[in-house]
Amino acid sequence: MGRVVEYEWRVLSFPRDMSRGDVRRVITEHAEYGHWELSRMRLYFGGARRAWLRRRIIRAQRTA
Repeated sequence: MGRVVEYEWRVLSFPRDMSRGDVRRVITEHAEYGHWELSRMRLYFGGARRAWLRRRIIRAQRTA
């Protein structure tokens, strides 16, 4: 029987005046220290950005 993978989500919003390098740095810090992965990145018409990060939820199973 296959398991359904569950994810925890975090949405980050960045203003239009934030540079690409700063956005990349923030996402990299979340990935390295919080074990998040980038799922989706969207650039809006006004220049604002929004990133969706996800990480797996690991459920502990009772063994005894």
